[in-house]
Amino acid sequence: MATIKDISEKTGVSAGAVSRILNNDPYMSVTEETRQKVINAARELGYKKKKKSAAGKSSFTIGIVQWFSPQQEIEDSYYLYIRHGIEDFCIRNNITVHRAVKTDYAYVEPLRDADALVCIGKFGAADIKKLKKLSKILLFIDMELEDDSVSTINLDYRNAMIQAMDFLTQNGHTKIGFLGGKEYLENHELYQDKRRDYFIEYCEKHELDYQDYLLIDRFSTKSGYDMMLHLIRKKKMPTAIFAASDPIAIGALSALTDRGYRVPDDISIIGFDDTDASGYTNPPLTTIHAPAYQMGYYGAGVVYHLLPAQAKTAIKMKLPCSLVIRASVKKEAGA
Repeated sequence: MATIKDISEKTGVSAGAVSRILNNDPYMSVTEETRQKVINAARELGYKKKKKSAAGKSSFTIGIVQWFSPQQEIEDSYYLYIRHGIEDFCIRNNITVHRAVKTDYAYVEPLRDADALVCIGKFGAADIKKLKKLSKILLFIDMELEDDSVSTINLDYRNAMIQAMDFLTQNGHTKIGFLGGKEYLENHELYQDKRRDYFIEYCEKHELDYQDYLLIDRFSTKSGYDMMLHLIRKKKMPTAIFAASDPIAIGALSALTDRGYRVPDDISIIGFDDTDASGYTNPPLTTIHAPAYQMGYYGAGVVYHLLPAQAKTAIKMKLPCSLVIRASVKKEAGA
């Protein structure tokens, strides 16, 4: 019996697009020529459409590839929000979901029948090559790639950093620290965090003192605590800290509290992510809101609605972030 894959190979149309054409998807935008080519090929090959399951699932399947372990997802909810966004879109559109975790043995096996892949996190060249072979419809979330054949969705880190730093400098801060984290690809290759680059760019452009206050460790609460403790012991403190994630900021806040510093009277802190916990620290954390859930939701929409029709044209998206002002930054009078 002929399959979707057989029709795809005969027509040169992606399997995902073939599936949606044959299922009369009203949101599928293709030329009439392409639609007729698929229908004719299906007839010639004797293709018979499978009946939907009792649960009403569609014939379209999205594979979610997670770069991080389930334990890491629990510790930092940023990636959890992205996954929830993807899954919510799939539930609302009756799309079947297959999940795979890169740290698992033979993680590609559950993905072989997927029409599209959404990859969350940081992947090395070998992994990307392997994933490209699995599906023509491929999207990476939270990883910038120069490869013009691969679609990506990322945050606009440059403007996010400008918002945070403008807010600090407008409130009188000229000595600003940066507490960041490291992320690694396979073979221990370091993935460069754009937040650090844009922080340095801003400080040098505005002649701010930062060199003695820039530390990089891990994206965790413990690392935030340890890095802040290191600055305290040096006895050379900035007046404000930008942390590259809320867990880092929360760890730094805890270290300051333990050593008798008052936030924001003695030192101000800005985080990044706007996790649920950031609104319940003492004081509540000023932070950059990262639309992680929307990245996942839009990502699933891109591989379902857009890429099947234009599989040869990659999409590069950057979502804006916004500053959430709470009580961890001391404002100048009248600011």
